[in-house]
Amino acid sequence: MSATPDQITIPTDLLPGDGRFCCGPSKVRHEQVDAVVAARDTLLGTSHRKPPVKNLVGAVRSKLSTLFDLPDGWEVVLGNGGSTVFWDVATFGLVRERSQHAVFGEFSSKFAEACASAPHLGDPTVVKSDVGTHPTLSLEDGIDVYALTHNETSTGVAMDLRRPTGTSADTALVTVDATSAAGGLTWNPTEVDVYYFAPQKCFASDGGLWLAACSPAAIDRIGEIGSSDRWRPASLDLQIALDNSTKNQTYNTPAVATLVMLDAQLDWMLDNGGLTWAAGRSAESASTLYGWAEARDWATPFVSEPAERSNVVGTIDLDDAIDAGDVCTALRANGILDTDAYRKLGRNQLRVGMFPAIEPSDVEALTRSIDHVVSTLS
Repeated sequence: MSATPDQITIPTDLLPGDGRFCCGPSKVRHEQVDAVVAARDTLLGTSHRKPPVKNLVGAVRSKLSTLFDLPDGWEVVLGNGGSTVFWDVATFGLVRERSQHAVFGEFSSKFAEACASAPHLGDPTVVKSDVGTHPTLSLEDGIDVYALTHNETSTGVAMDLRRPTGTSADTALVTVDATSAAGGLTWNPTEVDVYYFAPQKCFASDGGLWLAACSPAAIDRIGEIGSSDRWRPASLDLQIALDNSTKNQTYNTPAVATLVMLDAQLDWMLDNGGLTWAAGRSAESASTLYGWAEARDWATPFVSEPAERSNVVGTIDLDDAIDAGDVCTALRANGILDTDAYRKLGRNQLRVGMFPAIEPSDVEALTRSIDHVVSTLS
């Protein structure tokens, strides 16, 4: 090897225009930062109980409803804390007694763990599959929440959202962790009751906020538990969150800049064609990345089943003769950031964010840059 990884220079004509490929927080478009600057005198540092900020919350809720084409009767609910907090929120406000969980990676396991540790709930059923695949849930007596994950950020596996055969919103809710999928993958609201996410991935905003699109059946469940004698911390009470959201506010003070960036990203998506357009950008990037890997004898898509490969998070295994850590070091030295594998997966792997804000042409440039690095390291 003629140079250490951090000494490799990638020719300028091979480099992407923007080197941010993180799987969350994701690339933030310059226009979103401009929107924050534009809000410095009108929104930032003002009361979240007054019309300017409440109108912003209302705009975000309305635009998400439009983006997802939500049917009448659905509500977009929001609160502070991100998806991690929403798992706790759901144990208090959505699961009546028992839940069943599809677990196929680091993040899909978290909600199951939260339900298992909740003293007021029965033991959940956990349906696991090997990393790089996803399981299928099935009808089970006594289950009132079926928990899916639209996109497993740790492994790059995506799943089509389907109610377990034999279930309906009248018998059990289907909840979906969509943190890395919402805004970049399409879905059908008839198959789902709660589609929840944080905005730091496809929506290119900051974390610390959770949002949940809730069906009428979910709203009924929230009201049922909300009127029961189950103890719930106020900050984790879905009924309180719902009541505040319908007034275009949050129970406690939100990060206004996060909402501003989210609102700007929603405008960008809707102005260009909505979810079909945004998901199409990610699909184009994914086609480039996986096609490139399949054409190399030293790279392989980690997810072997093409139908289960994510369009927003791509995972690529490298031959053992090529150290993925060295590749990432060389890329970072040239301004190409955050292509490292998920730390707990422990694979010789690259992981690439392909969210809508990431230009498909930059994903193509990334593949050319990796080719150059591998050639130089060989």
